[in-house]
Amino acid sequence: MAPVAFRKGEYGFANQLTQWRVALKKWISKLVDQFDFEWTETEEKQMQKFLSEECATLVYLLDTYNKHLIELDNHPVRKTREDLDAFARELLDPEKENHERVLFRLRQFMSAYRLDEYAYIQKTFDEFRSIIWDFVEQLGDEVNFEASTDRDIRDSFHHLQEAVEANSIDDLKVQSRQFIDSYSEYQTKKDRHKADRLQNVRKNLAVVKKKLVEAHHNMMRDHLTSAYNRKSFDEQMEQQWKLFQVTQNPFCIISMDIDHFKKFNDTYGHAIGDFVLIECVKLLNKAFSRDNDFVARTGGEEFIVILPDYRIGHAVQKAEQAIQRIRNEVFVHEGLELKFTMSMGIAEMRPDETVDEIVKRADDALYHSKQTGRNRYTISDELEVAASKDDTNKNVAS
Repeated sequence: MAPVAFRKGEYGFANQLTQWRVALKKWISKLVDQFDFEWTETEEKQMQKFLSEECATLVYLLDTYNKHLIELDNHPVRKTREDLDAFARELLDPEKENHERVLFRLRQFMSAYRLDEYAYIQKTFDEFRSIIWDFVEQLGDEVNFEASTDRDIRDSFHHLQEAVEANSIDDLKVQSRQFIDSYSEYQTKKDRHKADRLQNVRKNLAVVKKKLVEAHHNMMRDHLTSAYNRKSFDEQMEQQWKLFQVTQNPFCIISMDIDHFKKFNDTYGHAIGDFVLIECVKLLNKAFSRDNDFVARTGGEEFIVILPDYRIGHAVQKAEQAIQRIRNEVFVHEGLELKFTMSMGIAEMRPDETVDEIVKRADDALYHSKQTGRNRYTISDELEVAASKDDTNKNVAS
């Protein structure tokens, strides 16, 4: 039985590998479309044939890394994005017979970037540690103060006991007065120190809270647009899925991206591209304005909106309104009139599917919108029905 089990496992791995290659091919086509290479269909097929799986995987990693950059002093996000795009273009170019120089420059670039990234993280950690350490030192000073004042009052109390035991009225008067004065001074110092300590604690807690809020915001939000980031989206989808399992309350997601976004960067530069992204998020926040609507930037020009408590019909209405609003908007920036459109894919959560499956359905619907003219939306269910009819017609014809 062992050899049979091995062959089954081997077949399963081969099947997974085939699926991965199909997905990789589809992703490459999408990436080429984003870069707006002026290639014919034949040239694109030649490129895919020429491109090795290793090279394609490297380009995929660059694209993924590009979506999760950190703003660094020596590597601003905008400039880093330009550099990574340039490396991806060179690796995708079928004219390049030898990529050794490109890979060498890429290794140098990534080494420098990772050093700066590590330095940034270490600096942030050191700053936070310094705040906590100051707080700990203040607590230590408080403990030392309490110990010192307690010792003084104990000494004064001990002298008073000795005066009582000595049966000397004069000594008792002197020690009683000294003890009362010491105790009054002790209470005054203690109250004053307590007030100072509370003020310092509040101040430090406010600083710590501010840092934690900033850190949480940076972790949850996209640095450029202030939309939720991919990490936030993944966490929110997981929560929404768990809630759906318990309540069966419907929810939809809309996967979308900006049409021909690379042309903004190539024609006007990344500064204009960033402006478009920022304005796009503003429009999306207006279009999806409920308190529980969730607008996330999941990639360069890619977004996903989570719509809790929405059936597919409601989601379609909101998508139509958003597309119309974006289509009609004209932006004036640095003397330029800018317009853009978006393509969307819509899916409603099904009882028997996972988070990855609904996201894939929405992405497939988005891809269909991009392939059939852009500036439109596609409903996942309708796309699957159309695909099923095509399969049926093919079977009948055969």
